[in-house]
Amino acid sequence: MGFSLSDADPQPGLILSASAGVLRSNKAAETLRAGNNLPNLTALLPSNVEALVKAALQQARSIENAEARFNDIILMWTFIPCPQTGEVLARGRDATEDVRTHEQAVRSNRLYRLITENTTDLISRHAPDGRFIDATPASWRLLGYWPEELRGKPLEDIFHIDSTARQLMESHRLLRDDGYATMTLDITHRDGSKRWLEIASRAIRETYTGAVVEVVSVSRDITARVESEENSRRLADELAHTARLATLGELASSIAHEMNQPLATIVNFASASQRYLKNAGANPEYLDRVDDGLEKIIHHANRASEVIKRLRAFLRKGRKRIETVLLNHTLMNVARLCQWEADKNNVDIICTPATGEPTVIADPVLLEQVLINLIRNGIEANLEARSSQPDRERSRLAISTSVNNEGETLVDVTDEGPGLDEQEIRQMFQPFYTSKPQGLGLGLSMSRSIVEGFGGFLDAQPAATGGLTLTCRFPKAAANKRIPSTETAPDE
Repeated sequence: MGFSLSDADPQPGLILSASAGVLRSNKAAETLRAGNNLPNLTALLPSNVEALVKAALQQARSIENAEARFNDIILMWTFIPCPQTGEVLARGRDATEDVRTHEQAVRSNRLYRLITENTTDLISRHAPDGRFIDATPASWRLLGYWPEELRGKPLEDIFHIDSTARQLMESHRLLRDDGYATMTLDITHRDGSKRWLEIASRAIRETYTGAVVEVVSVSRDITARVESEENSRRLADELAHTARLATLGELASSIAHEMNQPLATIVNFASASQRYLKNAGANPEYLDRVDDGLEKIIHHANRASEVIKRLRAFLRKGRKRIETVLLNHTLMNVARLCQWEADKNNVDIICTPATGEPTVIADPVLLEQVLINLIRNGIEANLEARSSQPDRERSRLAISTSVNNEGETLVDVTDEGPGLDEQEIRQMFQPFYTSKPQGLGLGLSMSRSIVEGFGGFLDAQPAATGGLTLTCRFPKAAANKRIPSTETAPDE
């Protein structure tokens, strides 16, 4: 008994002879051929249909999933032999969507493997408690463990980060609340070397309850970047220290004057006290004058000591010491340090401190360096203007502190120099730009960088005096917030 076909079957069916010729077909096959403008029913079959029919008959078994493609359709054929009649039933099914989906999955899997096996970043999956579920091969380079070694291990066993438990707790909270968290960890590689990792994690949630069921993390080795930033900070500290040394050399006469005054006074009182002591036997009241002289000697010796301490602090090397700085007090100290240079050049420094006591959060030594740069820049500008006005003997340099309506703290230094045009004002803060024959062009550039490091800004604008006003602007928070001093040991 041979095969029969039903026109009610939605899948195409053909009865083939032993030579693969089409003997009969159902309606679905005819419709499919006509709809695709195929020349005959054989065009619906795989290109090797003759071999498939022959193999099915000779082996007396069905052959499944033989693929045929035409236009955008993919058919999977099953060839069922009938040894008694020598016929073969070919039954097809439309597998276009299944095959396309499978091919896309294969491509995606190939791409995934290509990315995960070659990326320099570590991609890892974690249980909600942090245990590793899986990881990419980059784990060997970043951590010293192969992926199979990581599975099931908690983060603490791999990262050795007991000291950063707070970061892990904060990261866990952010993943729970926001679904995303980033952190930077200082870890120990399996080989004992220190590494810095920047880790970005995203939570995978259960659809209905929203509970975190898995965490996917991408970890990047930023050791080279951290070391580069540390080196840049070290070089910046060295440059700032060099600038302070240069400033000290230029202020040598002012420093000598400031030291000479208390030392000369000490010598005078010591000589007078010595004379009084010699005559104390005949005049006992001279002992009171000796006592008074010794008190004055102590006072002026302490003053000289303060000068030395101020200079040592100004010249010290080391990291930034961030603390609350009394701005009026700092400005007056800097003005005294620059006073001798100003007097030598016939410049009157006019200080106008703000009422109250405005404060900023800054490194006091670096802030002094900025203010000294601005004051000395103003003195030089005044000298430049006076060189074209021979009849003018003295000039003024106004420095002031204030708090504006926005709560920002300002330090203004206004000179009576020749001023600059708009283009020159834009260029004056650029490194190595200077209008002075002997200048390096680093003072104002470095000063702006220091002020920006404190969260502020340094700018310039034309002044009513014809010169410039240089303004250090510090944000409102810095003016009101008080923090304890933080400092590393100085390297003197």
